Amino acid sequence: MIGFFNSLFSVGGRRKLEGPLANAVKIYAAAVGLWVFYETTFARIDALAATAVFLCVMLPPSFLLVRAHASASETRVPWYDWVLVAISLATAAYFVSMTDVIATRMSLFMPLTTVQTIAALAIVLLALEITRRTVGVFLMMIVVAFTAYNLFGDLISGPLGHGVITLNHFLDVNVFTGDGLFGVPVRVAATYVFLFVMFGTFLEKAGGGEFFFRIAAAIAGRSHGGPAKIAVISSALFGTMSGSPTSDVVTTGSITIPMMRRLKYSPRLASAVEVAASTGGSILPPVMGSAAFIMAEYTGISYITIVAASIIPAILYYACIMLQVHLRSERLELSGLGRDEVPSLATTLREGWVYIVPLVVLVVALLQGYSPTLVAVFATLSVIVASWFRPGHRLGPVGIFDGMASTTIRMLGVTGACAAAGLVIGGITMTGLAMKFSYITFAFAGDSMALALVLSAAVTILLGLGMPTPSAYVLAAVLIGPTLVNEFQIPLLNAHLFLMYFAVLSAMTPPVAVAAYAAAAISDANPIGIALSACKLSLAAFILPFAFVYAPSILNPAFEMNTLIQITTVCIGTVLLAIGAEGFFRRSLDVVPRGVVFCGGLMMFTPSYLVSAVGAAAGIGAILLTLARGNRAKQIST
Repeated sequence: MIGFFNSLFSVGGRRKLEGPLANAVKIYAAAVGLWVFYETTFARIDALAATAVFLCVMLPPSFLLVRAHASASETRVPWYDWVLVAISLATAAYFVSMTDVIATRMSLFMPLTTVQTIAALAIVLLALEITRRTVGVFLMMIVVAFTAYNLFGDLISGPLGHGVITLNHFLDVNVFTGDGLFGVPVRVAATYVFLFVMFGTFLEKAGGGEFFFRIAAAIAGRSHGGPAKIAVISSALFGTMSGSPTSDVVTTGSITIPMMRRLKYSPRLASAVEVAASTGGSILPPVMGSAAFIMAEYTGISYITIVAASIIPAILYYACIMLQVHLRSERLELSGLGRDEVPSLATTLREGWVYIVPLVVLVVALLQGYSPTLVAVFATLSVIVASWFRPGHRLGPVGIFDGMASTTIRMLGVTGACAAAGLVIGGITMTGLAMKFSYITFAFAGDSMALALVLSAAVTILLGLGMPTPSAYVLAAVLIGPTLVNEFQIPLLNAHLFLMYFAVLSAMTPPVAVAAYAAAAISDANPIGIALSACKLSLAAFILPFAFVYAPSILNPAFEMNTLIQITTVCIGTVLLAIGAEGFFRRSLDVVPRGVVFCGGLMMFTPSYLVSAVGAAAGIGAILLTLARGNRAKQIST
């Protein structure tokens, strides 16, 4: 079964080019990076045309750098990939030359020409193939299923049927409007996401990753579970910049997982800590992940509002992981690093304080109300300036060139996933499937908001199996969002943050936990076992989003009694859930007290203050009673 899922969700893998071809691709990628930087900051190109150009220029290097299948050559480009590159370049040339037509054309009122039909069909098929290579066949199958529903759904009777949609109609809406392939997901990838990935890439090349790791080691290295806590802190700091759980695992996990294993952590536990911590980076301000930018664009809610609302939930997410790591380490008697292995905090700050400047610039720019695009530009420029104060890490012309090329290459997979998500959005828009999904949800949940939320969480996780967070969020936002907002009257921000959290969590949820598979490659542990352990370490994160609906003040904190009560209640509930999940607090909890503590934590997330009070009393009482019994037993034995 594991082998089946592995093959179903496996990707082609990166090709390692050599010689003149590698240099040519690097120059091309750097040129794309420079063009995106120019287009997003200085140029005044029509948004639809700019998005079309971006996707087109990202396709040729994708077929050169991403293999068709795992067994394909890692160094040689086969003939069929050269054919796809040629088609990609021809399609790119057409759409680049037709930007004015694309910007002014009246869709559906002006019939597609033969050339337009061929170009549109070509770019749709190219987008599907690069999605299969970079993300896996599962997302491609979802897109194909939605496409089949668009083209043949008129044959279905009943509420799920729709009117006739011809191939030309499908291509017209999906390629020549902002509702499909060149819609919100790719537009966000071409602007906010690209620039923030550039910021993270430049910071990493300037030595920022090493600085954050040393900071984490200095803060938590010597405590119980010190190496695991280092992994949590460093992965959080790196993850908020990368926005990708998988890339975070690969980058920080290559250091933290071997370090934990050296100190007698099991491969499964070491990997689970890294996966749980890396996954949360996508919901950690100030940068968060690409899904947050898509959410801002899709909902119309300002990015700074989303960031502000995410602060307390992100703190609770990582507080839960840190607490469970600490309790697990105490129970397993896992010590921290030795004195000689922990860097001095003062020395680390004195030598690397310049890396804090870009984060300060980023936060200040956000608070000043600048657009996310300009915020990313300011932060990236500040990284370049800050690097000049660090000998050995200075970003000169060569470093900037490498950073631009690396950013473009890192964006290949994200772009493919966003293109696929755009096709799904276009299909849903044409068929009105979102309203039909609401009908299905009501058929199951009735008027029960709690059941509707549970179903929404489950569907979002299922949609996110094997695909990047942005794609999972987009699908959930289009299919489920209208039901939560319109039918259950959940505020727009609360509903979409709920969906975004579960889209993020899908990266570590079995059976296809993409972040766990990345960690398994480092630790040689079973990926399903890693995913299960990671879910347990971040168990409160699966409950926390329900507080967005039942304790909404945690998203909009204010100095009011009701707000303080809700925040306190959720904090206590998170602690109880963590203790219940680990079954340990200074000593092991028996089955019954452990169940009482866990259930007490769940009760803290209900809207009733009375139920919350009972849950707090039961959970805390069970812990105190266990400690008291342990103390009495110790006194008797002595």
